[in-house]
Amino acid sequence: MELGAHIKEHRTKQGLSQDDLAERIYVSRQTISNWETGRTYPDVQSLLLLSNVFDATVDSLIKGDVEAMAKAMDEAVKKYNALSTAAVVSGAVFLALAAWGAFQYEWGWGMHMVPTIVFAVIALLVLVVAFMHAERIKKQHDLQTYREVLAFSRGERVDRDTIEGKREREMKPWVKGVRTSVQILVGAGVGGAIGIGIGMLAKLLA
Repeated sequence: MELGAHIKEHRTKQGLSQDDLAERIYVSRQTISNWETGRTYPDVQSLLLLSNVFDATVDSLIKGDVEAMAKAMDEAVKKYNALSTAAVVSGAVFLALAAWGAFQYEWGWGMHMVPTIVFAVIALLVLVVAFMHAERIKKQHDLQTYREVLAFSRGERVDRDTIEGKREREMKPWVKGVRTSVQILVGAGVGGAIGIGIGMLAKLLA
């Protein structure tokens, strides 16, 4: 993978650290490290920004790696889309089961709740695993906002030079973790509330 070596060579010649280069092309330091070690490839916009910073042509940067880059990016996009689909489907199943479990509880169907709980746990595990792997791909390709993720999933140019993107990149990791946890809890709570509401309504109409 010659691209990583080219990036490191140009960066070193200009006396730039990975942090310096990352700041100039609107990505994280880890992303620069991933490129230089060949773990991931830069997208089209990043290549254009790199060529401007290094005062070099894109062709000279990617020489020898064009086919490998195209294949790697295509595989990454397909994998991310598959994981996203799995996360959405398992999340929907979990919410439906949470609502059904709350309905069963409201009607006093204690034993009937056991398989519901088991399947809900399985759906939640699938959701968590798919979400974690999708987040890993997002981190590898430095995708922070919905627009960036959407562009990546469509194989389009990713624009990281936005106010929203800069805000997300400046946000502390623990803040993002708390935000995600709250979103999951709210989703489960909504599913449970819907189930209880349906159960109470059914009792009133019975």
